[in-house]
Amino acid sequence: MQPAGQEVLVPLRPATLTIGRGEWVALALILVVYGLLAWQYAVRVPDWQAPDEPAHYNYVRQIADEGRLPVLEMGDWQQDYQNALVGSGFDPALTDRIDTLEYEDHQPPLYYLLQAPVYAASDGDLVALRLFSALIGAGVVLAAWATLRALFPRWPALALTGAAFMAFLPQHVSILASVSNDSLAELLVGLTLLASVRYLDRTQPRPPIALGLLVGAALLTKTTIYFLAGIAGLAVLLRWRRARWPLREAAGHIAAVLIPAVLLGGLWWARNLDVYGGTDFTGLARHDAVTVGQPRTDDYIETMYGGSTRLYLENYARTTFRSFWGQFGWMGVVMAGWTYTLFLLFAVGVVPGAILFAGRHSWPRGLTPAQRESLFLFGIVLALVLAAYVLYNLDFVQFQGRYLYPALVPLALLAALGLRGWVDWLAGRWPVAAWLPVAAMFALAAFAWYALDTYIVPTLPAW
Repeated sequence: MQPAGQEVLVPLRPATLTIGRGEWVALALILVVYGLLAWQYAVRVPDWQAPDEPAHYNYVRQIADEGRLPVLEMGDWQQDYQNALVGSGFDPALTDRIDTLEYEDHQPPLYYLLQAPVYAASDGDLVALRLFSALIGAGVVLAAWATLRALFPRWPALALTGAAFMAFLPQHVSILASVSNDSLAELLVGLTLLASVRYLDRTQPRPPIALGLLVGAALLTKTTIYFLAGIAGLAVLLRWRRARWPLREAAGHIAAVLIPAVLLGGLWWARNLDVYGGTDFTGLARHDAVTVGQPRTDDYIETMYGGSTRLYLENYARTTFRSFWGQFGWMGVVMAGWTYTLFLLFAVGVVPGAILFAGRHSWPRGLTPAQRESLFLFGIVLALVLAAYVLYNLDFVQFQGRYLYPALVPLALLAALGLRGWVDWLAGRWPVAAWLPVAAMFALAAFAWYALDTYIVPTLPAW
């Protein structure tokens, strides 16, 4: 019997992970192509034509110009004015008071604090702020690659395929190249998953202070990624269960996550309690009170569909799917039907491909304990993000596929496994075939450029 506190060591990889020159070249090419795409989206998409971009920009402006964190107040949400702006394509005749749209002022401040020096150095240039977001997006791609590479070192092409999928997904590029705290939120999700994978894999893990710091940073970035606190805690519990640590050692690991996270997040929560009062430590109660007129689900079903829940759900599913791949501007630029048909075929096809790959390699039995635990964490991330999206839409009408992007690393892994599954039998004979899924992702990059040229730029007025 294994003594308490002593772990059965099942290393995931050799002590030194070797990354070949070809992998570095492929990764560099992915980043270069992503950089070109993000630059083009940042420069060529007309001003303010990204969801909530004026309000995110105004948060940065208030920090840079007034030297303070903003406070969400009544009047910051102006439904009629915003509808007029979006409906006119942000006609310059209407943008004279666009600086009054400040309904994102309840957001945690980290992204905006990082953007403030860029605002000051560029005299508030919108493109400069977009490019800084795109730079953070490059970190998102790198974090995804590093996470999947650490998880499956036996199949390096999986990491490159997943990273390329995230780098070239058209809607994702559009969001990363806009002024939005989504980029930093995704980076922290990717880094937390990377830290979790490495923590679960180590034969003798140190207390996970890095996880605690990342969770703390997440608490200062966006409430939609607060679930990372649970992911980090679950990683500790999984390792504790496998290692059978004594309670004192386990408590040290839990404290290493909890203390940095609470100290960092607590600074923001204490400020909100002082500003908003009551128990509104996130500012979301103030947000709900301010955003009067935002479409409510019950009213929307009754008004738009005559009370038909079936029609509502059909629109919900269709719009979510389309906007995950590409529905641009303020959800007003829809691509041709054949594009979504191709994406649907891709999405349906990766599932049996992933099953084929798992069967060929005897998963889950053929996985190490650390790999199984990491995949379990990926599944929890996906489930939590999906649940949050569904619950949000029970109250508000927000059919935006980008709300699923915090789960993009698990989804990118699924895409990579699915593509590899269809060519795995070829790769068994000709190893070069393992790189076909990576090459296929560059077709997605070409499509992202095509979408910009064909749908976005011709449709959105540049004035």
